[in-house]
Amino acid sequence: MAITAAQVKELREMTGAGMMDAKKALVETDGDMEAAIDWLRTKGLAKAAKKSGRTAAEGLVAVQVKGGKGVAVEVNSETDFVAKNADFQKMVAGIADVALTVSDVEALKAADMGGKTVSDVITDKIATIGENMSLRRMAMVEGDVVAAYVHNAATDGMGQIGVLVALKGGTEEFGKQVGMHIAAMNPAALNEASLDPAVVEKEKQVQIDIAKESGKPDAVIEKMIVGRMKKFMAEVTLMGQQFALDTDKTVEQAAKDAGAEVVGFVRMQVGEGIEKVQEDFAAEVAKAAQG
Repeated sequence: MAITAAQVKELREMTGAGMMDAKKALVETDGDMEAAIDWLRTKGLAKAAKKSGRTAAEGLVAVQVKGGKGVAVEVNSETDFVAKNADFQKMVAGIADVALTVSDVEALKAADMGGKTVSDVITDKIATIGENMSLRRMAMVEGDVVAAYVHNAATDGMGQIGVLVALKGGTEEFGKQVGMHIAAMNPAALNEASLDPAVVEKEKQVQIDIAKESGKPDAVIEKMIVGRMKKFMAEVTLMGQQFALDTDKTVEQAAKDAGAEVVGFVRMQVGEGIEKVQEDFAAEVAKAAQG
């Protein structure tokens, strides 16, 4: 298939690879972006398999805790100006309160909020503010102790990143410390057992391919894979990561020292996973001037 300049540019931005290497990777993988990233990693040509970071929606993540239950909700808007609007913030706080009484986002949309459904409240706010909005998702944790942490807070209990930490034993203060760590380090899962098997298998295959490129004997390669997968688990699981507030310990050890067990967490960031449309304002102005 024909590889476009836009595809090459996107792959270069995601991996830091050179132009010709990026193009070759796309050719070798028939334009499959994820496969091309893995191909570059196998050849040692990707500086970092970093995400493009282009998030579509603005808005807020709000967290709310009551007793042993915590919820996080994401409500999106088109611009960050609306996220700073007091009326929008008040609505998001109200939605988070209601979220404590339901089990999933569809139930939340249909739930009562001051005599109207949450969906109708959002529709009314769209008409008032004049910008599209949506309730995208919610998540919940439960435990003996539930702590909340908000990073880049716009106001109390809401901001760009919301984290909930559920503990068995321990204190809310320690839970907030773990929440700060999660906000910064963004673990993929609580522990190895809860990590998506497909993610593990994909990484293992990449590491096998990298090891084979070295030309070393199979016995050596096998040991290399074991060591690299152990390192991978330590990097992507919360329990295996070095605790940001005390790097001499893993999060698991820090929890034990605090008399706690982390039983669950949620990390929710505004707009993650949604591609933001990049507008060319200069082109728009020129087009308007012409016509």
